[in-house]
Amino acid sequence: MPDLIRPHGGLDVPVDRQVPASEQAAFRASLQGLTPLPVSDADLSTVYRIGDGGLSPLTGPMDSATYNRVLEEEVIEVGGKKYAWTIPLALPVDAELAGKLKAGQTVALVNGAGEAVGSLEISDVYPWDKEKYNTSVYATTRTDHPGARIALSDPRTHLVGGSLRVLPQPRNPHYGDLVLSPLETRALFAQKGFQRVVAFQTRNALHRAHEYALIVGLERLTREGFYAGAVLNPLVGETKSDDVDAITRMKTYRALIDNKALGQGDIDEDLWKKVGRPFSDHVLLIGLDIKMFYAGPKEAVMHAIYRQNFGFTDIVIGRKHADAPYDDKTEIWDGLAAQRKFDELKGELLIQPVKVGFAAYYAELGRVGLVEEHAPKGWKPVNISGTELREKFRKGELPDPGIMRPETARVLIESMQGK
Repeated sequence: MPDLIRPHGGLDVPVDRQVPASEQAAFRASLQGLTPLPVSDADLSTVYRIGDGGLSPLTGPMDSATYNRVLEEEVIEVGGKKYAWTIPLALPVDAELAGKLKAGQTVALVNGAGEAVGSLEISDVYPWDKEKYNTSVYATTRTDHPGARIALSDPRTHLVGGSLRVLPQPRNPHYGDLVLSPLETRALFAQKGFQRVVAFQTRNALHRAHEYALIVGLERLTREGFYAGAVLNPLVGETKSDDVDAITRMKTYRALIDNKALGQGDIDEDLWKKVGRPFSDHVLLIGLDIKMFYAGPKEAVMHAIYRQNFGFTDIVIGRKHADAPYDDKTEIWDGLAAQRKFDELKGELLIQPVKVGFAAYYAELGRVGLVEEHAPKGWKPVNISGTELREKFRKGELPDPGIMRPETARVLIESMQGK
């Protein structure tokens, strides 16, 4: 079965910059004696995603011209055609190392443990204009928010572009079986026989209302007559320090999927009786190792680009997608900004957004529903603050199952009490 969607950039297959097994010994030997270029843990996931094609059509970190064009025009160009791209990617280096690097030089990329993970043939070394970067990516000159601090707290002052080759990413011992390459996800979707596949992006343990966005995405495609799949596709790259860690989050997702709990009580039972298949047969869990930028609308587009490269045809874009407010809790973007962004793209993007509004559990309904449908009836959603929820976890108490399923809550209680 052919791929459902082409990789980004008009390619026939995802980029592959990984060193084959038969060449790895010789490749490692070739790195000895090269100038080492340290790569942070957060940037390491970018290197690996360039390597396996998750960031197609990139073959390496961006040079200055490409980087600045993304900031100014929100596109990259391939074969004379413009493709949507909203957050530029290059490798930061400190001023001292930048002064020793030059175009045409090949360096060894090394991780935090000092181990060589790849090589980079440098095409460009240039100053990192952090003010321009933050103002463009976050659409604000204010810097009191998590996204701006990513660049501003980084002591490195320059960026490097070029072409890389990378060794395959080591499997995480806790959830590595659930982190697949673009070729692996495409093969899996073909094996399942899916005609459309919708991704649900998250960086959080799921409230029941969050789950509902995935349900809506899958059921919309199913009603349209497609044999469709939905993938709970959480980011497991670097996130904010107050986000739930990836190991714990992946445990919560496994609990939902393995126990077929996701969707219970909230799905359209009549729809699934009509198609003659259980909802749970159409839901998969696959992790995506790439860092968060907390960049709202522009990051929503990047989330879509990643997923197109992995073979998804659709992605759920909710209200406040990839949002993180200012430190005073006021919003940087309005709730629908990420959804509108897909109507304003400056270049091609094949994957389709599934736009979903806020959802909540309604006692009158006995399940989760969309706020836009039920709030006008005067119904009040069941709510709980994050502070109250964390306090319940610390006490070992399960929250209202209309807010969070016990399968998720038990994992979070175990994690929080363990700390």
